[in-house]
Parts: sequence; structure tokens; C-alpha cells
Amino acid sequence: MNSMQELIKQTVIKAGQSLFGVDFPETSIQFQATRKEFDGDITLVVFPLTKLTQSKPEELGEKLGAFLVQEIEALTAFNVVKGFLNLVYTDGFWMKSLEGMVKQPDWGKSPKDSRPRMMVEYSSPNTNKPLHLGHLRNNFLGYSVSQILEAFGHKVTKVQIINDRGIHICKSMYAWLKSGRNETPESTGMKGDKLVGKYYVEFDLQYKAEIKELMATGSSEDEAKQQAPSILAAQEMLRQWEEGNEEVVSLWKKMNQWVYAGFDVTYARMGVSFDKLYFESETYLKGKEEVEKGLANGVFFKKDDGSVWIDLTEEGLDQKAVLRRDGTAMYVTQDIGTAILRFEDYPDTAGQIYTVGNEQEYHFKVLFKILKKLGWTQSDACHHLSYGMVELPEGKMKSREGTVVDADDLMESMATESRLVADEQGKLSDLTEDEKKDTYDIIGMSALKYFLLRVDPKKNMMFNPQESIDFNGNTGPFIQYAYVRTQSILRRAGDFKMESWNGVDINEWERNLIKCLSAYPNAIEEAASKYDPSVVAAFAYELTKTFNSFYQQCSILKEENAALKSLRMELTALSGQCIASSMQLLGIEMPTRM
Repeated sequence: MNSMQELIKQTVIKAGQSLFGVDFPETSIQFQATRKEFDGDITLVVFPLTKLTQSKPEELGEKLGAFLVQEIEALTAFNVVKGFLNLVYTDGFWMKSLEGMVKQPDWGKSPKDSRPRMMVEYSSPNTNKPLHLGHLRNNFLGYSVSQILEAFGHKVTKVQIINDRGIHICKSMYAWLKSGRNETPESTGMKGDKLVGKYYVEFDLQYKAEIKELMATGSSEDEAKQQAPSILAAQEMLRQWEEGNEEVVSLWKKMNQWVYAGFDVTYARMGVSFDKLYFESETYLKGKEEVEKGLANGVFFKKDDGSVWIDLTEEGLDQKAVLRRDGTAMYVTQDIGTAILRFEDYPDTAGQIYTVGNEQEYHFKVLFKILKKLGWTQSDACHHLSYGMVELPEGKMKSREGTVVDADDLMESMATESRLVADEQGKLSDLTEDEKKDTYDIIGMSALKYFLLRVDPKKNMMFNPQESIDFNGNTGPFIQYAYVRTQSILRRAGDFKMESWNGVDINEWERNLIKCLSAYPNAIEEAASKYDPSVVAAFAYELTKTFNSFYQQCSILKEENAALKSLRMELTALSGQCIASSMQLLGIEMPTRM
């Protein structure tokens, strides 16, 4: 809550005692943004106070409004709409607010490391295929949340768990051994992750052919799936890997290194990074150790077939297996080990945020309950940042069938699309060819990131490349173009000497812009508390629209009054700064010219 809202709150408490002889609890004093169709800068919700005063909402609002305007110099007027008291700030308040913003070089952000460490996990790919469209939403979301938490003052550690073991890895390995002809990224010219993914698809084709052949000879579908030679070979390879077979482990390391090198190229173009990597091939061992400890302490129990389980029925969940009957680890086993290793590596961490799709919601409920039962109280601060899937007109993506939208291809196509749109509209006509090439990529990545982040993470969404690249409307390029406009104005101003704007009267568009700029810290706080970059995206879009209205209605460079020109130049500079800052929280780069 900002200082003005705090002053209003305390004055409302004073009004309760002075006007009604009632003590208003602080929790009963609620604010919300004033709806655009009404005059006001902040709205006090009157309804929670009506029972305490035995008053009608409109009557109570009128009395409180009159009291607040009389007591607080920065309030100039009020109006009551049913149970809502809309308060209007003075122009002097907004001018003072602008002065405060200009004095802060990093306006909107909290002091660095002023809040405890948060850990954000994202990406977490399998090493049997390249990254795809779904990974783009995951990476952009996780990276943006880490940027927002850092802007809110948290120390942030960005991590990923690389799923580098299991039957899916062995499928690619087996297919490469059977038909790979010793292909390598160097011999084929393919990125390593794409080469390994190619053999994952080949395995699935061979596996399905074998199933069909077995069913034709009388096997049921379930029997065929279990008896197909390819799956038996992959399962045997997994068993050999867990036993440490030298040849299998050597092939596993080689093919994983191909994938890691490919991932690095993709991450660099995405503009995301990590502070620490965890590998499932290591953390699952820690998980097995912790399960054995929990078994000895009665947290887990063993069934007659030797499998190990936990009973979470009292917590409203089911029984959950944590070790198979042959002693091998489950998916949840490695997650137990990973979480505990992170608690140990970063004991000052206030919470772990897992950026994982919504199909895993039950899994994380189970994981957090298990960690709590194992004695890790930090599990209370663990959070599953559940997000919806990115849908396509042609249906769901299936990596084993090779029908995914490849992340590298999509990012490249966005740069191509931005070139076509920008050239058609003449947006980059003044740039050199090298400048254009760089700018096409910046615009394309902005379009992609903003489109994926402007939506509430919890919602499923349909990706539309053409809509995302539009230079008009709620898009990244639209916001970038407004930023470039601010920088062009500042460049054209040259050596203009700024003067004091004391005594200048502000108009409607200037006031609206100051008001919009002042909302930036609240947008960061809300986005940080909800782990929701769409809040920042909405702010950036609203600021862009408000600046454009100001630009269209107010002369800046041609203004003859030096004090007024100085005010408008400051508003232009601060708007550019704030647009760039908010987009940076979304992982979006700003072009210098367009």
C-alpha cells in the first residue's frame, strides 16, 4: 500500500471515531482502482463499514468523503456511486508524485536484495527431443517471474532440473544404435537436440509397427505393447544404465551432450538463463536415500510386493508409490531429492516456485505433502506455478510423432514475419540492412514473448503469430514502437536545457500520464505476489496507450513555454524509461530505432 492510501486509511479510522464513535478495523478499509467511467483516482469500498456504523452505503460515503477532503490537503473532491467512494487527488499531489518519480533512477523497483531469496524453476526439459512451443511459454513465464521477483527486491536463484534419465532417453539411444549409422551433429549439420529427437520419433514409428504386427498374430493391444521387441530392448538398456554398464553409460553421456549443446543455442535466442542446473540422474539417488530414511521413520510403508508407498488419504489425496517393487525410483522420487538438495544448497531460500504445466497439479500437491511429512517445513512456501497449455488450430502437439512446433523454427519464423510486416508498413525504412536484421529479431521475439505472457498463466491459450506481430493493439511491437517514439523525441530535443516546472498547470492528458506512471510499483508488487507477468504486460500496454494520447494531444518539442516543455520532456523520458523497464521484466528487449 502506498503512502497516500495509508494516510487515507488512518484518516478513515479517525473518521470512524470522530463521526460514529466506532473503531474501524484496518482490515475493513479496502481500496480498489476507480472504474474508468467515474471521476476519481482511488476508490474506497464503503460496504464493509456499513454494519459497523448502521448506515446506508450512500449516506456513509457522503460523510466519509466530506471528512476526508477536509482533513487531507491532497484530496480535492469526491463522489459516491452506491457503496463506492471515489476520491480525487489535487494536481499538486500529482506534480509532487512526478517529482518523486523523476528523482528515482530505477522508478518502480524495490531496493536490491531487500527481500529474502526465492528460487524459480523453469524449462526442465527431457534430453530426448528439442524444445517446442510449450517450452517457450514455460521458459518465458519462469524467467519473467524471476525478473519480477527481483524487481520487487527478492534475491532470486533461477534453476532447472534436466530430466536426463529414464525410458524416454533409452528409446532415442536404442533407435540410434539400431539405425543411426553413427550419425553425429557434426556429420549431419543438425543441432544435437534435433538429431536425438529424430531418433525418438523413429523409435515410436518402429514400436507402433511392431505392436500392429503382434496384434495381427493374435496378441491383445496391451500384450503387444509390453512384448514389442523395441520396448523390451529399451527397458533392458535402462536396466543396464542403472547398473552402470560402461557402454550404455558412455552412449548416454554422448547423446546427452549433443542435446545440451543444442539447448544452449535455443536458450541464448530465447534470452533466458539459469544460475544452477540439477540433473535427474543425480537427484533421484538423493530421493531414494530420503525414501529409505522415511521408511525407517514410518513416513512410508512397504507393500507385500516390495514397493514403497505413502498414505495421504487423511490429507484428501490418495496412496502414492515412491519406489517400484524392484527398488527403482519413480518420477516423484527424484522430485523429493531435487527439492531437498535445493533446501540444502540454499538454506536461506524463502520459497521454491515450480513452473510446470497444469496437468501436474496433483503431482505437486503430493510432493509438497511428502516433503512436509519428511520434516521439511520449507515445503509450506513451495508453490506450483501452474500454467495452461498453448494450443494450436490443428490440435495438441505430440513430440513422439514429430508434430510439435519446434522452438527454434518458431523463433526464426517470427523474425521473418516481423520483416514482412515491418517492410510492408515502412517501419524500418531509415535503418541500414544490418540494423534491420537485428531489429527484425528483436521485434519478432517481442511479439512472441508478449503474446505468451499477456495472458493469465492459468489459462489455456491459442497462439496466433499474425496477431502477435501487429503494430497496433495489445502487442509487443505496438509497445516497442511507443518506446522508440520517446527516444526519438529525446534525441531530437538535442541540448535542450531542462527548467523548473513549478507553477505549471497540468492538463487532462498530463495528469493521466502521471497517474499511470505512478501505478508501476503497485503493478510490480501485484505481479510478484501472484507470480503473474500478465499484470506487468497489462501495465505496459496501458502506459503505452496513455503516452500515445498524451503525445497526440500535447505539443512537446514545439512547445514555446520553457517550463511546460520541460515538464513534457520529463514525462516523455520517464514514460520511455518505464516502458523499457516493464518490458525488461517480461524479458523483452527494446530496439533503439524503428
